[in-house]
Amino acid sequence: MNLVNLNQGQSAKIISIEGGENLVKKLNNLGIKEGLTIKKVTGLFTHGPIVVKVGSTQIALGRGMAAKVIVEAL
Repeated sequence: MNLVNLNQGQSAKIISIEGGENLVKKLNNLGIKEGLTIKKVTGLFTHGPIVVKVGSTQIALGRGMAAKVIVEAL
């Protein structure tokens, strides 16, 4: 499942990032890396950003970018 499909308030483990080198580097710089736990804070609507929490940091991702983050629900 990808980050867009994760339910609001649910936590998941990041399995992989399906994107090019630049996307992976950008997400890694934001603290979104394979193996980490991520929590979806908001993103109920069909448009607008997905807000996630990694550690104590909240990050807003565009839906296209979030769709490339593959997770496993905890």
